[in-house]
Amino acid sequence: MKHTISVQVENKFGVLARIAGMFSGRGFNIDSLTVGPTLDPNISMMTIVVRGDDRTLEQVDKQLNRLVNVIQVEDLTGSEFINRELVLVKVVVDARNRTEVVQIADLFKGNIVDVQPTAITIEITGNEDKVESFIALMQQYEILALTRTGKIAVAKGAGAQHVASPPIPVKIPVHV
Repeated sequence: MKHTISVQVENKFGVLARIAGMFSGRGFNIDSLTVGPTLDPNISMMTIVVRGDDRTLEQVDKQLNRLVNVIQVEDLTGSEFINRELVLVKVVVDARNRTEVVQIADLFKGNIVDVQPTAITIEITGNEDKVESFIALMQQYEILALTRTGKIAVAKGAGAQHVASPPIPVKIPVHV
């Protein structure tokens, strides 16, 4: 079973390496890993997708929580959450299939991000099923390049999930 784990970490040198090292050292394979800053520049959010049973997830959770720079770990799998990933697909086109490729991109609410005489690059954003479906349809054309971001996720609802407040500006009076 795939587990989507949200990890709040200190935005410091070496944190990603320690987390990746923890996974590889314990024999856990990472399917997807994304990292980005939060409103607080000192804190980053990681979304990690890992396969395994509940026992594996429990081990991952315990090991992550032992790392110094990890602030909070949350398995989103058991709850409702929103997830997205982005894919860029470059396909060969010619006069015969160009319109068809553009129509498929439109059907998926994709963006054409580059057009060349013999190739089109399309950006698709969505959940894993949408991205996989688009890739499957594009395989009937010659795919020149394909790259994916990996999953990002946030819990549904009004509750806060690892939200860090932005720094509050402090005005220091200056006496002249």
